[in-house]
Amino acid sequence: MHDDIPLTVGRVTRVLAERIRPAIHSDAVPLEVSFHALPGEPIPVAEGLALDFEPYAVGTPWGPAWNTTWFRLRGQVPVAWQGKRVEIVVDLGFDVNMPGFQCEALVYRPDGTPVKSINPRNQWIPVSSSDIDLYLEAAANPVLLDYHPFLPTQEGDVRTSSERPLYTTRRMDLALFDEPVHELALDIDVLLELQSVLPATAPRRMRILQALDDALDALDLQDISGTAGDSRAALVDVLAAPAEHSAHHVSAIGHAHIDSAWLWPVRETIRKVARTAAGMTELMEIDPDFRYGMSSAQQYAWLKEHRPEVWDRVREAVKDGRFIPLGGMWVESDTVMPTGEALVRQFTYGQRFFREEFGVESQGVWLPDSFGYSPALPQLIRRAGFEWFFTQKISWNQVNKFPHHSFLWEGIDGSRIFTHFPPMDTYNSQLSGAELAKATSQFRESRIASHSLAPVGWGDGGGGTTREMTGRAARLRNLEGSATVEWEHPNDFFAKARAEMPHPPVWVGELYLELHRATLTSQHRTKQGNRRSEHLLIEAELWAATAAVRAGQAYPYEEIDRLWRDVLLHQFHDILPGTSIAWVHREAVTAYAEICSSASALIDSSLAALAGSGPSAITVNPAPFARDGVPALAAGVASPDGSVAFSGNVIANGIVSVTISDEGLITSAIDLATGREALAGEANLLQLHQDFPNMWDAWDVDRFYRNRVTDLRAVESMTFTDRSVTIVRAFSKSRVTQTLTLAPGSRVLRIDQETDWHETEKFLKVTFPFDVRAEHVAAETQFGYQKRVTHTNTSWEAAKFEASMHRFVLVEEPGFGAALVTDSTYGYDVTRDSTEEHGVTTTVRLSLLRAPRFPDPETDQGRQTCAYGLVIGASAETATEAGLAMNLPPRVVTGAHGFDPLVSLTGSGLLISSVKLADDRSGDVVVRLYESLGRRATGTLHLHADFASAHPATLLERPEGAALPITEAGIALSLTPFEVRTLRLTR
Repeated sequence: MHDDIPLTVGRVTRVLAERIRPAIHSDAVPLEVSFHALPGEPIPVAEGLALDFEPYAVGTPWGPAWNTTWFRLRGQVPVAWQGKRVEIVVDLGFDVNMPGFQCEALVYRPDGTPVKSINPRNQWIPVSSSDIDLYLEAAANPVLLDYHPFLPTQEGDVRTSSERPLYTTRRMDLALFDEPVHELALDIDVLLELQSVLPATAPRRMRILQALDDALDALDLQDISGTAGDSRAALVDVLAAPAEHSAHHVSAIGHAHIDSAWLWPVRETIRKVARTAAGMTELMEIDPDFRYGMSSAQQYAWLKEHRPEVWDRVREAVKDGRFIPLGGMWVESDTVMPTGEALVRQFTYGQRFFREEFGVESQGVWLPDSFGYSPALPQLIRRAGFEWFFTQKISWNQVNKFPHHSFLWEGIDGSRIFTHFPPMDTYNSQLSGAELAKATSQFRESRIASHSLAPVGWGDGGGGTTREMTGRAARLRNLEGSATVEWEHPNDFFAKARAEMPHPPVWVGELYLELHRATLTSQHRTKQGNRRSEHLLIEAELWAATAAVRAGQAYPYEEIDRLWRDVLLHQFHDILPGTSIAWVHREAVTAYAEICSSASALIDSSLAALAGSGPSAITVNPAPFARDGVPALAAGVASPDGSVAFSGNVIANGIVSVTISDEGLITSAIDLATGREALAGEANLLQLHQDFPNMWDAWDVDRFYRNRVTDLRAVESMTFTDRSVTIVRAFSKSRVTQTLTLAPGSRVLRIDQETDWHETEKFLKVTFPFDVRAEHVAAETQFGYQKRVTHTNTSWEAAKFEASMHRFVLVEEPGFGAALVTDSTYGYDVTRDSTEEHGVTTTVRLSLLRAPRFPDPETDQGRQTCAYGLVIGASAETATEAGLAMNLPPRVVTGAHGFDPLVSLTGSGLLISSVKLADDRSGDVVVRLYESLGRRATGTLHLHADFASAHPATLLERPEGAALPITEAGIALSLTPFEVRTLRLTR
């Protein structure tokens, strides 16, 4: 036979697009439309329904950026249409390629009950009465990630956005819905996509192509509706052919992945959640097999607070088991930068909400889009009671292809969690032929397994699953040549996947994303606010618990909950990483200021109750180790030891000696006990790089940034005091002031930096070349540290040219080490160098500031502050303590007396992470501790209050196992490397 394949494919493609799909809503009559444009922020639904409306002509521009327009649609179903299926079709000015990223609306009845959402891929509204009276709350969200992406724009903040209308309506009609034509369109769509991914001359492909030709031969293009049935009949046999026995199985779950903020502010996310949830509950009424999953307890809480009319529908759907709360976290957070305690709170607040509101808890952690995953996560996931972990983001790697799709992920403590990456490489599947073929061909475990998971629906900006997608799923349930598709709860998928893989492969260590590395640095104020808020809340809980037990003060449960939830929200994976619009980060900085103020007020109140009224200066120590004679987690009179002296440009305190050059650079840092020099060259040298990545400006730094660098050596002034030196440098349009301080008794040279930053597309680093031959660097992560090699032998190591840290990064060789500690910096790079004088050395550079122009064109402009420190003669233990000391500074209060801690801990490497009262308000004290040095450790938790019993507990604070013996000394402990242990003490 002649090769007629291109002819058939071209014919089918055109007829489907230009004749069949337009015939789904062929007969139409316009509706009467009126409108009311709001001048500012959205208003409650009841107020919107009560607005005064004026006539509106379809085709009139509407909606300046971020504004809301209420439309009212009225009309009468024609008598001739009675008994037929009628729908409303609305086109607000949609671009079908931009669902979730442009205008969208939620449809309401006059009584305030929601109908469904409309968006570029979902433009229909069901009609249930012959008298039409509906309201559209339409949001004019601007398109910021356009066809030419990453262009700087002022539209990302309501304060700078334009006032011109962005959209022009095209259609607001009553229309007949021709179901046979709709079904024909789906039949052809599925078969057209399927044939495109089959082998070129496969018999199955040929039969499908012939059936498609036959179907179009039976279709009268001037009478689509009248001949759709005949056309469908020609496709029955090819659609009925069952899948092969060895076909790949896809478990589908409806999904929308609504970013809690990104290219829209939080206030718009609240409406996106309402729109999507309303649409998904409507779709459930149409398709009884459909199931939808939504993560993030925060998003459910928004529904409950702001859109109770949608919340009621969601709650009923959850009860029916078809609307599935996923993930067990407050938001889909970043997992690289939050502290361990913050990640624990993500789980406790998320699961608590699901439990209290729905009577369910999530069995797995759902994080499809975060920018890399901490190696501390497996332990935290397991200790919070979860059974599985899901993501797909690592498929975005620039260089290396991840070797598994279903596997065990092992963390720094040895905990393992069963993990799945969908081989479709997307969290926004449309169930296209290409996606299903990709799932089949890419699945790395296909020798021993046959199941993968597919989140199905338009996402990022919401929208979710469409009826076209559910229609595809029905046809793909058991279709020859395709993977099979079934709507399924993720728990059921994971049970099947685990059952067919009794011995899955194991991946050890972090899930490093070879992309979006600059998210460790962009939007410094946001990151600084996060770090400070986390530590203040941990301290507020500590002193509130101590005051509750010691002084009988009421524990501020509600206020602590409120503040933690706000911190957790801002750890969302497009807020904390610094990749949202200006509006989001402006509000984040304001929120952090309020959190810090409120947490400080809680601390002040607790300390006043504990220290009493008096004239004495009492030093309060929130750190888990003694300082200046004040015990850990206690208060008393400080007795600092030692002195500091300057001699020329040398500052020393009897422990370390530091030399500062006339250029204000550190040229020597000596551990006086050993005489060992820590540096192999000039340190604290600021370096400015050109920084213009190929794409994703706020997200990415590409390795070629290193090719152009300017050393900032020029000194404007240098001033010495008793124990510090202040250096001022001016460069380009910016200015940096650094104050270097050495405290008595300390081996940490502290650098406080203030930068007046006015650069564009630049990256500011500070370099420390260490005379240390380090095979690894140890970078702190949650409840421990992770090691990364310093060489680039393989592409996997070379790809990690920018990496993450928490409070310290340590370089060490046998017998000596040096470290850097920070108060708000998360990114660093390391290089392995060699010189004739020093041999192999290790250079560490902290990443301080960036200046990308998308999505916020003013990223980090203006005054910025940070602090970091050089630890001279460091080990994992001293680096851990120095990092904690910088982030949990002592405070001095006026009072009558100090006070003892509730608990104290002895044992090398053992540290207390938090002390708080239990979330269930029983009055029990919860103590979390961990092994910090990566080795087995024993110790004792000493009790300094009257406790009746002690139980080990999960991270969700549930007792597990037998009571722990309490002796006169306390509670004996034995921990494995980096183990996290939670204890619950009953008073």
